[in-house]
Amino acid sequence: MDDGTQLRKMLAGAGEEDRVRYALATAGGPLELEPFIGGPFTLRATGVLSCVSCGRRVEKLFAQGFCYPCLQSAPEAAECIVHPELCRAHLGEGRDPEWERSHHATEHVVYLSYTGNVKVGVTRSTQVPVRWIDQGAVAALVIARVPYRQLAGLIEVDLKRLFADKTNWRAMLKQVPPDVDALYHARTLALTTLRDDLAPYLLQEEEARVLHYPVLAYPPKVNSVSLEKMPEVSGRLLGIKGQYLIWEDGRVLNVRNHSGVHVEVA
Repeated sequence: MDDGTQLRKMLAGAGEEDRVRYALATAGGPLELEPFIGGPFTLRATGVLSCVSCGRRVEKLFAQGFCYPCLQSAPEAAECIVHPELCRAHLGEGRDPEWERSHHATEHVVYLSYTGNVKVGVTRSTQVPVRWIDQGAVAALVIARVPYRQLAGLIEVDLKRLFADKTNWRAMLKQVPPDVDALYHARTLALTTLRDDLAPYLLQEEEARVLHYPVLAYPPKVNSVSLEKMPEVSGRLLGIKGQYLIWEDGRVLNVRNHSGVHVEVA
């Protein structure tokens, strides 16, 4: 029996005029999702779960697709993923120092994004604008550039007293106008209040980017569903924003949160 496609974070990028495109990673290559928008689309869980790190079949997954041993040992599941200020890659340390060197001891940016409110975040410079797309930001602005992850985390921690660092997914899954002025105002606030030892990394001239998502319409009310409780989700696909698939009846599914779950797509 075919195990189906293992779900991972949707592949995303911004094309001409920063219009967002999505695909599912499959064994046969990326499955472009734009052709499905406006028509019927089904995700059906096969019952198979496998770890996104080691590939082992399991009965239960943790923290977006890890088996328990990988949750404890894989660098992709380390504490500094969520708390970059704790990263020690620049010291040659970490769960996997080689992985840390290539992913965390490298240039990072601190950014402000708009998802219905201004939030602050951190990502590798090579992940711009993918990180913003994953969060459903309609506009974003780089405000600092640093040589390694921990420094970006320290700036983020200092700015958390001014800005949120979490995305309100319900607010994001509405038609949000891109308030670029709010981002520029927030940057000015950051420039004037950041800790003196971190201020040299701030950037003053970056331009905001506005992202356009493939959504035909936004349901008046959304209902987040899980493949664990609802093994099949089917209906007319209205669009995609962040890591959410949006159906016409208001059901939404966070694909990233289902990493490691095997599905059939129709």
